[in-house]
Amino acid sequence: MTVTAGTLLDASFLRRLDTLGLRSRRVYRGLLRGERRSPRLGRGVEFADYRSYQIGDDFRYVDWNIYSRLDRLFIKLFSEEEDINVHLLMDGSRSMGWGAPSKLMYAARLSAAIGYIGLRNLDRVGAVVFTDRPSQVLPLQRGRGHALRLFEFLSGVQPQGSSDLGAVMREYVYHTRRRGLLILISDFWLPGGYEEGLKLARYHRFEPFVIHVVSEDELSPGVRGDARLVDVETAGAVEVSVDGHALDAYARARDAYFAGIERFCLRHQIDYLRTATSIPFEDLVLRYLRIGGLLA
Repeated sequence: MTVTAGTLLDASFLRRLDTLGLRSRRVYRGLLRGERRSPRLGRGVEFADYRSYQIGDDFRYVDWNIYSRLDRLFIKLFSEEEDINVHLLMDGSRSMGWGAPSKLMYAARLSAAIGYIGLRNLDRVGAVVFTDRPSQVLPLQRGRGHALRLFEFLSGVQPQGSSDLGAVMREYVYHTRRRGLLILISDFWLPGGYEEGLKLARYHRFEPFVIHVVSEDELSPGVRGDARLVDVETAGAVEVSVDGHALDAYARARDAYFAGIERFCLRHQIDYLRTATSIPFEDLVLRYLRIGGLLA
């Protein structure tokens, strides 16, 4: 199925996204206060709480009504509304073109939904399609009018080349001044591994959220008997005989690889969510991304 701006998200689904917002563990101060409430208490516009006066506090924030009743000084605290920078990094390598629907189609729709939610809440949103480098880049922009540009950008993506997350991150983090929430969407068939790239993102003060997309036939291959398997990215081929023992070995290797990614992300405080393209897209966004902590 060809991805177009019109097939990414329909109007009824967009209306369901209007009530959602992105969560961030950190505060990324921008030039404009957005519609997200920061966990940090400061001098915003909405009252949040009181605390006892401390030497050096600004007397303008003393609640004199409480002082007149209790003869004690209390400072009024306010919650701040701040915007964040949302970096959407989507794997565009040939392996992402596999499946029905393709992993690339699924990832493009997911990127569009997350990007729309960010723009709807006045966050800055940018998108990157990567292979062995950031091959296509849509710079960070703010405003709901940017949504159509984002959809058109994502609809033009075609699977090509092989992926190198380490090389991509080395280039991207060194040339990106605005840190923020970095949402990585990939099938994680990465010949050079994922560890270096994710470590670089963390080291350079990005907040990674990993969404691992796999196709149903990668989870449960339908191949049986003698077959010639061809790597879609490298064109390397191998002759195999697929029987019950081979499938069991594949399942063990697959599960070990998935578990390794999960352990790595847990150890480095990176949020991780794995999904199959057989999961209804609306359920992923409206239910599982909320359970996983990306959306609120």
